[in-house]
Amino acid sequence: MSLVPFSQSCENNKSAILNVIIEVFSNAQLVLEIGTGTGQHAVHFAQAMPHLTWQTSDQACYIDGINNQIEHASNINEASPIVNIESPLTLDVTQSWPLDELKGKVEGIFTANTLHIMAKEMVEAFFTGAGKHLQTGGSLCIYGPFNYNGDYTSDSNARFDIWLAQQDPSSAIRDIEWITQLANKQGLKLIDDHQMPANNRLLHFTKE
Repeated sequence: MSLVPFSQSCENNKSAILNVIIEVFSNAQLVLEIGTGTGQHAVHFAQAMPHLTWQTSDQACYIDGINNQIEHASNINEASPIVNIESPLTLDVTQSWPLDELKGKVEGIFTANTLHIMAKEMVEAFFTGAGKHLQTGGSLCIYGPFNYNGDYTSDSNARFDIWLAQQDPSSAIRDIEWITQLANKQGLKLIDDHQMPANNRLLHFTKE
C-alpha cells in the first residue's frame, strides 16, 4: 500500500482556513497551492469548492506523497470522485515556476505553514513568483505564524521559533512588516489579516 502522508496540524486547521478562503476564492476558477505538503488541505479545499480547479505543487521530494493522498481521497469517495484537483507540479520557488501548461490564469494562490520554513531568499523568491503569475485582481492567501513589531504573539510561538532554529538556522517566524513590504513591491496589497486558532494568522493580499 502506498504511503499516504498525514499531518495532525492540517486536520486541526483545515476547517478554520476553509471558512476564510471559501469566500476569498468564491469567484476564482484556478487556485495554485504552493507547498502542498501532505495534500490534506488540497483534498479538503477542492471538495468544498467544486467551482474551481485546485492546482497542487511542491518540491520533488513531496510529489509522490501528494499523489498518494489524491488517489486515496478518490478511492474513498468513489461515489463522488474529486475531479477538480490537479496532480502536483514540481515547483521550487527559487527557480522558474512551471506554469505554462496550466489550463487557465492563476486567479488565486494559497500557501500554508511555508514562509517560516523557507530561508529569507526563498521567501523573497516566493513573492516575486506570486507577483509575476497571479492575475490582476487575484488573491494571495498565506497561513501561518507571524511576528508583529518584532514581537511574538504568544509564548508558544516563541518556543516554536527556537525549535525552528534548531532544525534549520535559516528558518524563522517572519515579521509581518517585512512580509507586507515584499508583497507591496510586487503590487500585492494586504486587505485582511485574520486571527486563526493556535496563534496563527491568515493574510489575504490582492494583486493590484
